[in-house]
Amino acid sequence: MHCGKPLKDETEEYCPDCGKRLAGKHVDSRNPQRSALDQGRSLWLHREPVSGALYRFKYRNRRRWGRIFAQELAGRFAGTIRRWGIEAVIPVPLHPSRRRKRGFNQAEILAEELGKLCGIPVETDVLFRIRKTVPQKVLGREGRMKNLRGAFGVSAGWNPCGNVLLIDDIYTTGATLERAAAVLKKAGVQKVFFLTISIGQGI
Repeated sequence: MHCGKPLKDETEEYCPDCGKRLAGKHVDSRNPQRSALDQGRSLWLHREPVSGALYRFKYRNRRRWGRIFAQELAGRFAGTIRRWGIEAVIPVPLHPSRRRKRGFNQAEILAEELGKLCGIPVETDVLFRIRKTVPQKVLGREGRMKNLRGAFGVSAGWNPCGNVLLIDDIYTTGATLERAAAVLKKAGVQKVFFLTISIGQGI
């Protein structure tokens, strides 16, 4: 199980999104047969009441809910995080203009709260959005991948560690996390894992 998304047929090894990437369609350019993401998990399927709660968290300024979500992540995945050997937690960044408009980055709140609960350093000045992109929710799978080309950059002064944990709120096709992971690996990270609050059903 690669991303943790439910499968339509239990005999399948990968969901459609992971299958396409692992087949070489959208992959880590350094290794065309592998995804840049090593593995990941999500708490819940992206459907009500979870989808509504995440919408309010992001767009209705329910920042305090970040700690509740982080507690759920820690309660479910603390053992997994230890098994992955995570050395740093990195939130998926927003473009500065989008962050100014929203007033905060929901992934950063989740990462900081999870880092406190698990005793792992949180790096908020490592991964950056260097290009403003169209909101992913309005695009299809192919559009999402194209939209994120060249969108991320890594701080030149960062000394990369071995295993990092990317944090975001939602996993849909995995395009955002995939691009972020590829940039981190190009910078020298050995393994990139992820956790999100919700994930698309993929069925």
